Amino acid sequence: MHWFYLAIAIFSEVIGTTALKAAEGFTRLGPSLLVVVGYLTAFFFLGLSLRVLPVGIAYALWAALGMVLIVISGWLFFGEQLDGWAKLGLALIIAGVVLVSGVSGNVRGAPGALDESAASSDASTPH
Repeated sequence: MHWFYLAIAIFSEVIGTTALKAAEGFTRLGPSLLVVVGYLTAFFFLGLSLRVLPVGIAYALWAALGMVLIVISGWLFFGEQLDGWAKLGLALIIAGVVLVSGVSGNVRGAPGALDESAASSDASTPH
């Protein structure tokens, strides 16, 4: 469920940030309200996901996926363009997300995840 909460948080943040551009400095009521609702929802669900996920991993995924999705949103809704270097950078961000969320042992439940009891007993054993 924690992954679902993180996904809701990320999409809510993207909605809020997209609305922030459309709010034109908070001069438009509808998009301004969407900014507030989007960010409140995002932080609420980020908090729920942090019950299980490590804060560093959750925030890294939030920031990386949010960045990629905001770029897509800017392209779709505002006609913003990317050059080749920006596209390469986004591809590297996506590769990082795959490594962190799918391969890293730092996320509970991931392949190769560190067993906390083994890690704590290793810390007490002299080397």
